[in-house]
Amino acid sequence: MNAIQAQNLSKAEVLEQFNCVVGVANTSLDIKEGEIFCIMGLSGSGKSTLVRHFNRLLEPTAGEIIIDGIDVMQLNTPQLQKFRNERIGMVFQNFALMPHRSVLDNVAMPLEIRGIGKNERLQQASEVLEIVELGAWGNKFAHELSGGMQQRVGLARAISANPDVLLMDEPFSALDPLIRRQLQDEFIKLSKQLQKTTVFITHDLDEAVRIGDRIAIMKDGVVDQIGTAEEIVMNPQTEYVANFVAGISRLKVVKAHAIMKPNITDLSTNTPSVRNNVVNLDASLTEIIEMSIQRPGDIYVVDAEKVVGVIEQSDILKTVIEGTETS
Repeated sequence: MNAIQAQNLSKAEVLEQFNCVVGVANTSLDIKEGEIFCIMGLSGSGKSTLVRHFNRLLEPTAGEIIIDGIDVMQLNTPQLQKFRNERIGMVFQNFALMPHRSVLDNVAMPLEIRGIGKNERLQQASEVLEIVELGAWGNKFAHELSGGMQQRVGLARAISANPDVLLMDEPFSALDPLIRRQLQDEFIKLSKQLQKTTVFITHDLDEAVRIGDRIAIMKDGVVDQIGTAEEIVMNPQTEYVANFVAGISRLKVVKAHAIMKPNITDLSTNTPSVRNNVVNLDASLTEIIEMSIQRPGDIYVVDAEKVVGVIEQSDILKTVIEGTETS
């Protein structure tokens, strides 16, 4: 470990010199309360290894893990077990449901581990099943459910104990595309309702863009770039990230505030030339293009009924062309 840090060796160099594999190196993340933070990368990039460090399913060789002021590295075994049960929920790719337990008992399991009485834990589990729209399936067993339904049970089990943090390791990757998109929609809706701090692992950039408030892109155990989907697509900081985002459409990622020029005049939304050509700060590039087609001319960006920026036709064309050139 000391030699790796002193010599700043790459993953390939460590393998060659020491016949060891670096899972994660020199990674520092500051995840905000309530946000969905996506960690993505290709197979072998270290993303699943990283998320398993947060609750010490894997023991870090060095570093700190601070969750809400608690240094997870300093917890002994009983304290760690209690911390996992009360503060962290985890959703796995392979569902990991207990086949001998009913759906209701699977969801109630974290509460059972916590020592909550049977009637109370089953009542809480029933309420969570209603949230994920599986209220009628509580007495069924995992093999009687579809893959998408099993994953919803896994999500219900993770949130049944009301954890502060959700760790989701490629939860939808084993599902068919249509079911996957439906679950993404349900998860987005559920996240707005529950406001849980979520670390979401995926290898799918489209999924990360759709779900994540921010995204970290990993390569060879190292984080290459962290930012919103818009920041990463518009301003990739490395060649690897540029290649990674080359195929993503800018139409729904890029927002008005990213391409506008600041308003340096005292324009008002009541001005006739402005009134009908207005979008808000978060308007997508698709919305901006549609307005440009319907009403040629400059487009004005508004925040709280104040004109804060102007988008010219050339700004729209430049954004679209640059996106085309990198795809």
